[in-house]
Amino acid sequence: MAQGNISDTEREGFYKVLYSRRDIRKFRSGKVPDATVEKILNAAHAAPSVGLSQPWRFIMIRSLETRNRVKELFSGVNTDQKIRITDLKRQELYDSLKLEGIMESDFNLAVVCEPPPEGRFTLGAGTIPQTIRDSVCLAIQNLWLAARAEGVGVGWVSILPQGQIESILELPPSVQLIAYLCVGYPEEFEDKPMLETIGWGKRLPLKDLVMTEKWIG
Repeated sequence: MAQGNISDTEREGFYKVLYSRRDIRKFRSGKVPDATVEKILNAAHAAPSVGLSQPWRFIMIRSLETRNRVKELFSGVNTDQKIRITDLKRQELYDSLKLEGIMESDFNLAVVCEPPPEGRFTLGAGTIPQTIRDSVCLAIQNLWLAARAEGVGVGWVSILPQGQIESILELPPSVQLIAYLCVGYPEEFEDKPMLETIGWGKRLPLKDLVMTEKWIG
């Protein structure tokens, strides 16, 4: 079968993975096999990137000492974020949420961006340099979908002090943290995203987000 041809079964499988992907916070014990981790990372590495720059780098974090340091930083920032919520009911709802699985997951994965050396011409990035960083986000999405296809859960922890995490990881000044992920086998893949289930928010209708020719406010 030519690579361009996708069967109906394969197409259905793709959409099943796409729509059943979840941001996982609760993990069960169990090690993700090295071969599975490699498949997931290879899927990430297959992502498109501006000018074929491939600026993504992956830092595997298994050390409990490092993860404890990250968890402590999360706890501090999480408290600060909760204080910013003025509505008491919403604050209680926020307080009930589990927003990370740093210690429970099999491993943590920092996805960072190493841009091309200064002065090097990168095709397509000259007018919108942000596309280099955006390319890393495409790799993260590939990783997330591949993980779901393998029955592996991924949770993005964004409630973190970026600079302090970069210091823990000893990133050079030119390298930027894009995502801090928790990876492992989930307790479950829920039918709906957690924030929809608890009523924190809801997905907007597509018709409200599509415009024609120009911005419509």
